[in-house]
Amino acid sequence: MKGTYLTLVLISVALSGCDTGKKAEKAAAVDTKAIEQELKSIETAWVADYSARDIDKLAGHYSDDAAIANPGSALATDDMMRRAEIGKFIADPSLKLDFASDRVQVAQSGDLASTRGHFTAETTDPATKKVKKETGSYLTVWEKQADGSWKAVEDFVTPGPAAAQ
Repeated sequence: MKGTYLTLVLISVALSGCDTGKKAEKAAAVDTKAIEQELKSIETAWVADYSARDIDKLAGHYSDDAAIANPGSALATDDMMRRAEIGKFIADPSLKLDFASDRVQVAQSGDLASTRGHFTAETTDPATKKVKKETGSYLTVWEKQADGSWKAVEDFVTPGPAAAQ
């Protein structure tokens, strides 16, 4: 009986060691640089989607429970609210938007990341009806979805001078 117990303990320890090894191997296998490049590519496509004023593609960059925080607007936390915010923005005939990340951080797990960057926007000033140019910074938190795609889960924009790079 004692020998059986000792054998079971040794097998258990050996198997748990294998599991730990697999977890470490999986963590080491995450290519954070490739994810960083993938997120930069997604942001490039996102800018193109704004230029095309494609609300479906723009809304598609967000997870179901994502939040958008734009200056002067209420926090948009569901699809209807996000589409309303995006729709108002892209309805502006003067809209020209460009943004790019200055910093990308990827969790070692490979399932969470953030991009922080700068933007420039030309929009119509509601008070003067003239085109105004704005600059600022943004922070987007990304989560890898079950299908392998990346979706924004938090997207916060702040006006002001672009962040120092």
